[in-house]
Amino acid sequence: MATPNEKLADALDALRQLQAGGRRVFQSEEISRIHRERLIKNGFLQGVMNGWLISSSPEVREGDSTPWYASFWEFCARYCNQRFKDEWHLSPDQSLLLYAENSVIPSQVIVYSAKGMNNQVSLLFGTSIYDLKQPKTPIAADMVARDGLRLFTPAAALASVAEGFYSRYSVEAQIALNSIKDPSDILRCLLEEGRSYVSGRVVGAFRHIGRGDIADEIAATMKAAGYDVRESNPFTTPPIVSSKRAANAPIVLRIEGFWHSTREAIIDAFPIAPGLPGNGDAYLRSVDGIYKSDAYHSLSIEGYRVTPALIERMRTGDWNPDSHEEDRKSRDALAARGYWQAFQRVKQSVGAILEGTPPGSLIRVAHRDWYRELFQPCVAAGLIEASALAGYRNDAVYLRTSRYVPPRWEAVRDAMPGIFNLMEEETEASVRAVLGHWLFGYVHPYPDGNGRMARFVMNAMLASGGYPWTIIRIEDRTRYLEALDRASIDGNIVPFTQLIVERLQSGLE
Repeated sequence: MATPNEKLADALDALRQLQAGGRRVFQSEEISRIHRERLIKNGFLQGVMNGWLISSSPEVREGDSTPWYASFWEFCARYCNQRFKDEWHLSPDQSLLLYAENSVIPSQVIVYSAKGMNNQVSLLFGTSIYDLKQPKTPIAADMVARDGLRLFTPAAALASVAEGFYSRYSVEAQIALNSIKDPSDILRCLLEEGRSYVSGRVVGAFRHIGRGDIADEIAATMKAAGYDVRESNPFTTPPIVSSKRAANAPIVLRIEGFWHSTREAIIDAFPIAPGLPGNGDAYLRSVDGIYKSDAYHSLSIEGYRVTPALIERMRTGDWNPDSHEEDRKSRDALAARGYWQAFQRVKQSVGAILEGTPPGSLIRVAHRDWYRELFQPCVAAGLIEASALAGYRNDAVYLRTSRYVPPRWEAVRDAMPGIFNLMEEETEASVRAVLGHWLFGYVHPYPDGNGRMARFVMNAMLASGGYPWTIIRIEDRTRYLEALDRASIDGNIVPFTQLIVERLQSGLE
């Protein structure tokens, strides 16, 4: 008779086959009842609603939303395909949000379908799907598929969204408008539906972002077709996406919009920069002196169990994985050693910045060295594969309990150069420090270590203004993570800025 472990192994093998290709969402009928019950009991599967399951992990604590948020969009796609076949699509608003790389998990997704029942399906953690009955199915030219989701094209969505979208989602609206290279596509949508009122709004929106050529063409064509176009500007804030960079990827336009819309709030909150210190060696000695505290707090925020004694071993070199088996096996010791090595590289970068090297240009290259040092001990000990040092991630990542999901991995290669371009152009060290930190975490370019890397970026940029090395304490962890979430979900940088200013002033005192 098979043992309980062997039975669980058989169930896991069945799940592994279902998960081929990265699937996380399954219907109950795809796996036998015995396997299904065993996997749910042991935490490898989690129920969503009757007949639907998602992948989970035994390590997930009760109330942890991470497995659900990681599966959310796949669930939406599979559920809608099962109910509506190919007769469904996301709303114009949600289509534009996804196109503009707004990856916050929405509380409600509105799905248009001729088979819709105007019914809300309640899901986990306060999320839901509302299937809105729409008798008319869009033509193929107005639709596009992305990651299994059926979306409106930007042109078709702009011809359909309500006026309020432009004020609620100003950045996303500007990204969508800048994606229109020629007025033909959006004109077709406006003319086919005879949308004269919408045309006036679209004309005003294009003119607002500096695309007067397209605005004039739409207005002239609609008038030639006999429509009375009354131009109006639906935006309530100044343009924040530069038209000269309209050709940039949506994620880059998004980052640029955030940067320019939040920098003044940061400048207002920060004390005036002291300027580069006259004695760079003294500054670096102060950085050395703060290492022990910095390492303790930074590693503890990430969940590592570190002690002052362990950190001191890293400083003195009393760490030997070749002769001490415990050192080789200890996750915490490996993390502490990597932090020590990375800290030394960051200190070298700070030294170069104090000597006048442009900070943005320097860390564009140097951050890759910091990352390699951070994880080299884990690779040397065989804890992770050497390929982990290759660079930016090639897969999705999710933040525990957060509705914010970092950008698709395909967008990371565009996002990171975009961040460094902005850092090179920025004149205020405070803005480079706050937004450099936040955006590094927002993009989450690496499979692991992004929080530590973001804090290194922050301190290198603070040094560029003569501000002292600043520590985010373990006592601040909850407030710190909530402030990052406020910035990533709501676009509100103020709580995060205030926290950094408080810790900075403590250092100045």
